[in-house]
Amino acid sequence: MPLPDEPRRVALLGGGFSTDSDGVLDDWVLGLARRLRPKVCFVPTASGDAEGYAERFLAAFAGRDCEPSVLRLFRRAADDASLRAHLLEQDVVYVGGGNTANLLAVWRVHGVDRLLVEAYARGTLLCGISAGANCWARGSHTDSFGPLTFLPDGLGLLPGSVCPHYDSEPGRRPSYLRAVASGALPAGWALDDGAGALFTDGAVTRTVARAPGAHLYRVEPDGRGGVTETVLGP
Repeated sequence: MPLPDEPRRVALLGGGFSTDSDGVLDDWVLGLARRLRPKVCFVPTASGDAEGYAERFLAAFAGRDCEPSVLRLFRRAADDASLRAHLLEQDVVYVGGGNTANLLAVWRVHGVDRLLVEAYARGTLLCGISAGANCWARGSHTDSFGPLTFLPDGLGLLPGSVCPHYDSEPGRRPSYLRAVASGALPAGWALDDGAGALFTDGAVTRTVARAPGAHLYRVEPDGRGGVTETVLGP
């Protein structure tokens, strides 16, 4: 059981086993865990529990010094008590990419949103890529509905908003800047592919990159109808 004063942490990932062959960001996440041999649960809800995605996670983490597992909700087998027990015993919950809006809807139906908030308060490291990064903030920038748009409907563990794939998807950066400038999304954090960011108790405490030029950005309204964009680290 974690100590009552254990910090609450979220890590945003611009890569990992699903996109990179070097494993740098996944190794970084494991290095942040509170135990030397952490329990790591992959949650592929945003992909509809795509079996190939889960298999790639297990293959990538089987050779690491950890205890990997997968939480599937579309063919759920665990009752409420077992589901809660499994999530709360994890040291790391790693959420995969896909559709952010669908992810949040399914979590709420099964009560996983409440369990993750409880796990966060107990010191479990929450992390993820793409939709798995979006979900932790109050709002996010997403293509869940087809065109790029805003979704002011996250778990709210991070203040403000999150935008993934900032440097890699056409239209992503200008669309997010417009959303923040207009107030459709609150000020927030944009993450390049290849970068990672650790938030402790809601504040950025570490940034990393597996490639030159990959950054975390702070994006805020400038009070004149535009935004300011500040590069943070690594």
